[in-house]
Amino acid sequence: MTSTPGPRDVDVVVIGAGQAGLSTAWALARQGFAPGTGFVVLDGEEAPGGAWRHRWPSLTLGTTHRVHDLPGLPFTPDDDSAPAVESVPAYFTEYEQRFGLPVLRPVRVAAVRRGADHRFRVETDRGAWTARAVVNATGTWTRPFVPRYPGQERFRGRQLHTVDYRSAEEFRGQHVVVVGGGASATQLLAEISRVTSTTWVTRRPPVWRAGPFDADAGRRAVAMVEEAVREGRRPGSVVGVTGLPTSTPYIREGLDRGVLQRLPMFDRITPGGVAWDAAGGVESRFVAADVILWATGFRAAVGHLAPLRLRDPGRGFRMEGTQVAGEPRLHLVGYGPSASTIGANRAGQAAARVLRRELRPGAPLPRTG
Repeated sequence: MTSTPGPRDVDVVVIGAGQAGLSTAWALARQGFAPGTGFVVLDGEEAPGGAWRHRWPSLTLGTTHRVHDLPGLPFTPDDDSAPAVESVPAYFTEYEQRFGLPVLRPVRVAAVRRGADHRFRVETDRGAWTARAVVNATGTWTRPFVPRYPGQERFRGRQLHTVDYRSAEEFRGQHVVVVGGGASATQLLAEISRVTSTTWVTRRPPVWRAGPFDADAGRRAVAMVEEAVREGRRPGSVVGVTGLPTSTPYIREGLDRGVLQRLPMFDRITPGGVAWDAAGGVESRFVAADVILWATGFRAAVGHLAPLRLRDPGRGFRMEGTQVAGEPRLHLVGYGPSASTIGANRAGQAAARVLRRELRPGAPLPRTG
C-alpha cells in the first residue's frame, strides 16, 4: 500500500480497492503482472476498507451479510459483536500489506478515455495513467439512489439515505417512514423501531424466504442477473432476487414484534408526511412523518466510463463474462452478477486470467508459495 505514484504507464489499471478491486489485484499478481509496474490500483478513499469505512456504527459482523474471505487470507474476527466499520477496514489493511498490493490513495478517477496506441487514458485528480486494460471495481456506495415523488421538496422533516444513517437514537420521539424492500431497509427498520414509531413502505410486497440460501439458490440468483447484463439491461442486485431470509435474527425479531408490516408505496409527499390517493377501491390515507429514510439502494458508480460510450442511455453495459461487449480490454468486477463479496472474488480472478491471456500470452506464471 502506497500513496506515492510509480510508473504512469502500466499494463492494467484497477479502479477501486474494495473487495472487488483487492481480489482482482491479488489475482493479477498471481498471473504474473508485477505490482506497481505491471498494474496499479487507484482508490478514492483516504484509507483501506472501501465502502465498509462508511457503514453505520451499530452494524456488527454478526448482523451484516457475511463478509466473505478475500482470496489468500481468511477473515477470522474474534468477536461477532465488533463493529463492521472497524473490523473490515482492518482486515483490508492487513490484506494490502500482506500481499504488497500497489494501492495508490486517495486518487479519484474523473474519466477513462481511449488514448493513443490502443491504450486507455485514466484521468484523475493526481494526473493521468495510461494502460493496456482497465478493471473497474468501483462498486455502488458512492451512488445512493433516491426516487422522485411529487411534493418531495416541500417536506418539512428530514430526508436521508442509508449512507447517511448512523444511529436509531437520533430519531427517538419522531415518526420514521422507512422506504425500501431490501436487507438494509429491514435491518434499519428493526433497529429504529426499538426506540420510536415507524412505518414501512415498499413498491412490491416483500418476498420472505423461509429456507436456507444454499448454493443452488445462489446460482439461480446470479443467473438472473447475468441474463440482464448479457442483454445490456441495468442489473439488479444479487441480493434483490434472493428474497428476505426469515432465519436472520433481526428479521425474525422484527416479524415477532409486528414492525415488518408494509404499506404499498405512497403517491406523494406532503409538508407533514406521506399520502396515498384513493384508487382501485382503496381509500386515501395519510401518515404524518418527521423523517423519511430512503433505503432504496444504489446505482453502479461508472460515470467516469462515460467517455468510452459503451452504455446505452438509461441502460447498463452489455457484458460477456467480466468484459464489456465491444471493448474486451475493459472489465467490470463487482458489477451485476459479481456485485456480492463472493461474486467479486470469483470475477476478479476470472478477469485476471483473461487479461493474462490477452496481454501476456506465453509468459510463464510466477511461482507462488
